[in-house]
Amino acid sequence: MIRKLRIILEMIKFEHTVFALPFAFLGAILGSVAMNGHLPSWSEIGWVTLAMFGARSAAMSLNRVIDAAIDKKNPRTSNRAIPAGLLKSVEVVAFVIVSFALLFIAAYNLEPIAMKLMPIAVFFLVIYSYTKRFTWLCHIVLGLTIALSPLGGWVAVTGEFSASAWLLYGTVALWIAGFDIIYATQDFEYDRGEGIHSIPARFGIAGALWIARGLHVVTAIGFILLFVSTQLSWLYLFGALLSVTLLFYQHYMVRPHDLSRVQTAFFGMNGTLSVVLFAFAFIDLVVFG
Repeated sequence: MIRKLRIILEMIKFEHTVFALPFAFLGAILGSVAMNGHLPSWSEIGWVTLAMFGARSAAMSLNRVIDAAIDKKNPRTSNRAIPAGLLKSVEVVAFVIVSFALLFIAAYNLEPIAMKLMPIAVFFLVIYSYTKRFTWLCHIVLGLTIALSPLGGWVAVTGEFSASAWLLYGTVALWIAGFDIIYATQDFEYDRGEGIHSIPARFGIAGALWIARGLHVVTAIGFILLFVSTQLSWLYLFGALLSVTLLFYQHYMVRPHDLSRVQTAFFGMNGTLSVVLFAFAFIDLVVFG
């Protein structure tokens, strides 16, 4: 069982929770300071963490089950656990059920609105894996899904929405959509050959990279606008500018005729960006909030 669990965690790239978890924390601390006048409690942070673990684990595991046939035919993904025969689909489905149970427990222990909104979150977590079958906007759907983490963090500790919460949601959604487009350039030929919908398959690699740049320009503006719309000060602004630099450095690393550094851009730059932005915002609120 331990070996199977290790394989599952490797399959869903558990370490990539670093992309979304800092933004869930960012939503929680910004919302709590703005609405409640103080940082969230340790118990609230604990339940938000559990909710994130459950939601992301369920979503990624479902994606691997739903896409097993596609992954098996794609040379880049054929060695994933299910196509390679390391796991059975039923075993992964069992892990999905446990993960959704953790999400339910966490939501139950947060603000009541978290439980009311959980069906919407589950819908997005399930449906996004199917979108590549019928629309090249699948990257946007993925962004809107993962960006529920900061929005959820905000609502979970405050019980309400605000303009700043929606600004954070939209900004993170576009950031994720942009880097997912970059990541999808690796499967350009396979997607076109198999009729898989994606922005690279629809507009070509060069066109897709320009679309990703455009989304990230708006993302950069969103990070700056958070400075204006919240109680954050110059320290966060410095962190935001540093994050924007990382954001656009990944575009420097990836060129239409040289995709050799996509993995570095995807995992290195984006993971660092989310941690840097959260760290500066947290220190800002602790020192100046």
